[in-house]
Amino acid sequence: MVRERELKSISGIFPAILILAAFILVGVEFSRNPSPEIVLGLVVIVVLNGLAAKGLFIVNPNEGKVAQFFGRYVGTERQAGPRWANPLYSRRSISMRVRNFESSKLKVNDQDGNPIEIGAVVVWRVVDTAEAAFEVDDYQHYVHIQSEAALRNLATHHPYDGTAEGQLSLRANTAEIAQQLQKEVQDRLSKAGVEAIEARISHLAYAPEVAATMLRRQQAGAVVAARTRIVEGAVGMVNMALEQIAAKNIVQLDEDRKAAMVSNLLVVLCGEHEARPVINTGTIYQ
Repeated sequence: MVRERELKSISGIFPAILILAAFILVGVEFSRNPSPEIVLGLVVIVVLNGLAAKGLFIVNPNEGKVAQFFGRYVGTERQAGPRWANPLYSRRSISMRVRNFESSKLKVNDQDGNPIEIGAVVVWRVVDTAEAAFEVDDYQHYVHIQSEAALRNLATHHPYDGTAEGQLSLRANTAEIAQQLQKEVQDRLSKAGVEAIEARISHLAYAPEVAATMLRRQQAGAVVAARTRIVEGAVGMVNMALEQIAAKNIVQLDEDRKAAMVSNLLVVLCGEHEARPVINTGTIYQ
């Protein structure tokens, strides 16, 4: 693999001054003595001066200039400002700024086989300009394709909603899923000299053809969970009532009366509508 190394270059300020001074001297000398011999010499100086000027280049902040010499990689200049290197080097700019990429909404099947729509945002930057330039054909296109491939692979290994205790799900465990996605994206992009700074799911939904069915299932699950909580609380309240009645010796209840009392209390506490009491004008056994 091609690894980045530093380009041997110098500050471009002094060479730029020399090149400008040479052009001025050529113009002055030509105006003083335009003989054929002098003109020929001045033409040679202008050609050499123009070749030297080709070695001047500017490096912007957070940018790398990748230099090649007849196809061979010779180094990367990262120091910002005017620089000068061998004029025969060909140079290519690689931006190392932080960039965002938002994937399209992908339609995949989760671990349970349910069709879902999922999208992600990946924050990335180039950290090795040589790998970005020479290990892949187009590093930006490579980032897009591999990020979507990693997102598809992640979605197939987790359910949309977790049913088992401790199971990671795409909807409930966003932080853990983001860490896994960032790691998987980084594993795919490392060979291109790219660092995945952050990767998070930006869109998550059931596919339209199953969205209504899954919504009803979620509503049913919520109703069951709420009913379970209500029943647990009602049983605790009934148990507390029986214990306090027995402890304070308010009334002696046989097993049949206890069963009736428990039934009535559970109906009152667990019912969806307000209770309508029935007044008994006789004894508790009539």
